[in-house]
Amino acid sequence: MEKVFGIIPASSGAYTFLWIFGVVMGVIIIGLIVLFALFGYQARHTSFSLTDQGLHIGPGIYSRTIPKEKIATEGVRVVNLNLDKAYAPKWKTNGSNLPGFSAGRFKLQDNEKALLFVTDRSSVVYIPTTDNYSILLSVRNAAEMVESLQQWGK
Repeated sequence: MEKVFGIIPASSGAYTFLWIFGVVMGVIIIGLIVLFALFGYQARHTSFSLTDQGLHIGPGIYSRTIPKEKIATEGVRVVNLNLDKAYAPKWKTNGSNLPGFSAGRFKLQDNEKALLFVTDRSSVVYIPTTDNYSILLSVRNAAEMVESLQQWGK
């Protein structure tokens, strides 16, 4: 003779907790996937435009326009972050610092605040501003952008 005894079913509270926990974790994971997809998109499609209003950076999470009068064009130059260690990022304060792509707000080695959009550390345009921070951009034809910024500021 065989007798089988079943377990007393768990209260609905345990199921509710597991359900809510699963939904919250799913939303967090989906949010992280979307965030990294946006960073990947921004790393390949960000552009920098000089307009009459200012320097426009976008599209992406850190898109913005820096007014022309806030850019100190006399200090603009090309730097190599591998050699010019003072301009290399030290601390990320807000942004992404993925291998091959740094975007957002950083503190540099010399403790200067900076807005970075860097993919290639060997050719970066350094743009000081009058608002107590600088902008570092990886651009194709960095020397041409420096020349354009200096002409634009005159």
